[in-house]
Amino acid sequence: MNYWLMKSEPDAWSWEQQKAKGKAGEEWSGIRNYQARNFMREMTLGDQVFFYHSNKGLEVVGIAEVCALSAPDSTTDDKRWDCVHIRALADMPKPVSLKDVKANAKLEEMSLVKSFRLSVQPVLASEWKEVCRMGGIDPKTLKPV
Repeated sequence: MNYWLMKSEPDAWSWEQQKAKGKAGEEWSGIRNYQARNFMREMTLGDQVFFYHSNKGLEVVGIAEVCALSAPDSTTDDKRWDCVHIRALADMPKPVSLKDVKANAKLEEMSLVKSFRLSVQPVLASEWKEVCRMGGIDPKTLKPV
């Protein structure tokens, strides 16, 4: 399994809206950055994703999983763009802020710190465990600790 972080502006698509989609999940459409698109092409079913509220909040608010592999983005006819579907798995008991991530020496190389503008980013397993710890969730069970 691989780990990722996907950003969404909560005014455009919030964690609450993502959760409301249930098991079917939702297409992660509208990505128009080649590197972010390529990361989605690398995703496999069951990969876990930090759902990050950008612009407002600036925090990891939940955990989702990839539930459909990369396919053409339904919001455009341009064949260069495709996307995955994700579904919500668990709320982050304590949202993890960008400020707290930047203050943690264990996360100083995390893409969220280094490549802040990229909307789809890989997350190392060690980073995943640390952010889960900070958020008060067990990364194995996705239950509060």
